[in-house]
Amino acid sequence: MANNIRYVKVADKKEGADVVLERMREELAGGLEVLGLATGSTMEPIYAAWADSDLDFSGVTSFNLDEYVGLGADNPNSYAWFMNHHLFSKKPFMETNIPDGTADNLKEECEEYEARLRDAGIDLQFLGVGENGHIAFNEPGTPFTSNTHVTQLAESTLGVNSQYFEDRSAIPETALTMGIASILSAKKIILIAFGEKKRFALEQLVKGEETTEYPITALLGHPDVTIITDLNGIK
Repeated sequence: MANNIRYVKVADKKEGADVVLERMREELAGGLEVLGLATGSTMEPIYAAWADSDLDFSGVTSFNLDEYVGLGADNPNSYAWFMNHHLFSKKPFMETNIPDGTADNLKEECEEYEARLRDAGIDLQFLGVGENGHIAFNEPGTPFTSNTHVTQLAESTLGVNSQYFEDRSAIPETALTMGIASILSAKKIILIAFGEKKRFALEQLVKGEETTEYPITALLGHPDVTIITDLNGIK
């Protein structure tokens, strides 16, 4: 097991949210200024706990990991809408940044987004993980040297994400995403994984071998990673 990775076992999502809440309180007290945020069902109990707390994000700048191409902030399936609904409308931040999936020039949007997050420097990055081991929307095969880019979503990812769309054909097949190098530039990383469907991905990390076949294994090359999970036998 890599010495850079700390595994925190929790009983369920509720305890996981409580653990993250206390960690967030410590980070804010320690002077955290730039926070990397994730979306998806894994983060919903986390953000609910933050919204119901006394945490103050008014001095914090945030950067989100990704956004679907073609979905504006008024679309309920966009990550901009998700963040506003679950967190930003309840806890004001000094500044929020989400890739613009409706930009006229997507390559330019990616380059500008990468420049902004590099200039800011992320203190703490939150991550989820896909069933196939993807982090953000960095699908298997993505180079560990990648920066913010446009990505083609894997069929397995589209299948999982279809639960959030009434019409499967309406799911965007491409997205803007922080690259793996973008993620690894954060000073600290917390990855949260709940449920048996995430076991396979975490098992690849536990093996301790870096491979682009499983993007999650890029975390083996980062000096400060915490994994919070309710899965037994992951350590």
